Amino acid sequence: MLGAIIGDIVGSVYEFRNHRSKVFEPFFHPNAFYTDDTICTVAVADALVNNRHPAQALKDWGRRYWDNGGWGQRFAMWLASDELDPYGSFGNGAAMRVAPAGLLASSVDEAISMARKVTEVTHDHPEGLKGAEATALAVFLARQRVTPANIRYAIVERYGYDLDRTPDDIRPDYRFNETCQETVPQALVCALTATSYEDAIRNAISIGGDSDTVAAIAGGVAEAMFGIPDEVAHQGWRFLPQEMRAVLKALYRTAGADF
Repeated sequence: MLGAIIGDIVGSVYEFRNHRSKVFEPFFHPNAFYTDDTICTVAVADALVNNRHPAQALKDWGRRYWDNGGWGQRFAMWLASDELDPYGSFGNGAAMRVAPAGLLASSVDEAISMARKVTEVTHDHPEGLKGAEATALAVFLARQRVTPANIRYAIVERYGYDLDRTPDDIRPDYRFNETCQETVPQALVCALTATSYEDAIRNAISIGGDSDTVAAIAGGVAEAMFGIPDEVAHQGWRFLPQEMRAVLKALYRTAGADF
């Protein structure tokens, strides 16, 4: 989803130089770029839309855009190998790429099963699967116009995350972390307490940590909640090569969603 991708792009310059404020201009920094979060999101969309094996789609797209990566070490080793089996990861890569499952699903059960399908090929640790499922479920519920309070309730009831916080509560003590359990709840809070798509991304950047991934997770949920302002969507679109644009167009068309 473009909302997740824009979150990745906006957050790309803050991942290792955190900006702990919602105030930053311009929204798209001159040095912003798409990272592995975008590449993997496109790969997941390709797998779901074109009924491809998720592992093969991830390897194809990852190798094609290897230099844009910033890959985690274990994922990079898996990506470069001929191995298709998972490696027990609970990294936040499980959640940053899963928004297409929430967009395409037609029920809660389908959102969860799609999330598992595209996640278990690498991140088959229970915490990895949990992070992906929670994110896809939040996207799906937001698309159904479920209120933020009820989305929060559904996620807490099913997955036990602490979502009874605000970005202001998280910001003072939050540190860089690449696990699902220390990224997904924070990102969901950033989306569920936001007043607009842009506000969700600014929330995500402001808490610090793994900024591009936090913003990608929050951005997918926020797009489903609010949509993306046209100017922001157009700016984000211009970062992407044509073949990524084609996959995203097919994703939205298959989902019957506005684009």
